Amino acid sequence: MRKRIPGATLSLILMLIALFTLTGCDQEEALAAEDLMSGVTRGAVTGDVDLTGSGNQGIADFALRLSQNSLLAGKNRLISPISVLSALAMTANGAEGQTLAQMEQAFGMTVPELNAYLHTYMQALPSADKYRVSLANSIWFKDDGSITVEPGFLQANADYYGASIYQAPFDDSTLKDINDWVSGHTDGMIENILDQVPGEAVMYLVNALAFDAEWQDIYREDQMREGTFTTESGDERQAELMYSEEQRYLDDGQAVGFVKYYADQKYAFAALLPNEGLSVADYLASLTGAGLLDTLSNAESVPVKAALPKFEGKYSLEMSGLLQAMGITDAFDPSLADFSGLGSSTEGNIYISRVLHKTFIAVDERGTKAGAATAVVMEAGGEAPQEKKTVYLDRPFVYLLIDCETNLPLFIGTVMDIGE
Repeated sequence: MRKRIPGATLSLILMLIALFTLTGCDQEEALAAEDLMSGVTRGAVTGDVDLTGSGNQGIADFALRLSQNSLLAGKNRLISPISVLSALAMTANGAEGQTLAQMEQAFGMTVPELNAYLHTYMQALPSADKYRVSLANSIWFKDDGSITVEPGFLQANADYYGASIYQAPFDDSTLKDINDWVSGHTDGMIENILDQVPGEAVMYLVNALAFDAEWQDIYREDQMREGTFTTESGDERQAELMYSEEQRYLDDGQAVGFVKYYADQKYAFAALLPNEGLSVADYLASLTGAGLLDTLSNAESVPVKAALPKFEGKYSLEMSGLLQAMGITDAFDPSLADFSGLGSSTEGNIYISRVLHKTFIAVDERGTKAGAATAVVMEAGGEAPQEKKTVYLDRPFVYLLIDCETNLPLFIGTVMDIGE
């Protein structure tokens, strides 16, 4: 008989918090919760994964479908596909049967393949003085013994995601522990990710990802001027535009754009401005993962007179409906969900009730800071031509924050208005 690890009561809440900020931290305060990592040792992950292979296109497809389904007419929007995908991948380590099959169909690869890809991807993300990515994961479960958690589920998340494992009473001390853990791994960017630990909560999976990047060429004061941003409805907004000359021009036939690099060209901001008369929604709907990757990888080396508005915003959405529209249906059905690989509850079948996603972004003259949080809530029951190109982002556009090795988007956003 397999050894089972005890936990707790009515419902299971899995939370993934991926935070991309211009600060990073690896300090962790003392926690009241009992650290169980002595019982689950992280195993070595072997095997090479080609980050530019078929998995790359599958993740790009997943990212675009999320973005297409989350677009809100006339409103700015930002999602982190890597955050959402990581949350669902960790959850999928406990899925079986048709529930697992539907999740893998949406991912475009099997869960073992996805685990290996994300593990390699996160390990390969570069860091230096002016850009760095730090990743931390933890699993928290209630200590009253009414839920059993499969060791294999914990082991997979320890092996591939380096998860720390804590057993806690899920009272005010646990609320403080989880908030302190998140704050400690994001340099205080997010101080209180939780405002309460509800009685039905029995488990949290938490990921903190800090991203620190500075423009390769920081904007000078003389490169910033007041300008006008025009919305799709024709309304004009005052905007502070940052002007520069970039060297990578994008053109996919339906939009033009540019790539602006962060320090050392390891990460980049890619902007795509739909052709006049083509809405952002229709443009996004036309994109495919393969097409997007092809556009980014075949950027033309030519001078680009570029203008980028300073902007910032916070966004939130509940993703259950759009994920079901992408084919993940059984996981949300109390009678059909199969998360037996995760564990079992005496209170009934375990299923996903909500997937919450929150993001933040600020783009200014020094660089970009952005944050994302995803909560999966589960319950029981060639040569440059002489002529320069010009791309002024003074009307609605699509943007991506990408790593330059794979061109995968850490974030995909739309700017439909300024000062929303």
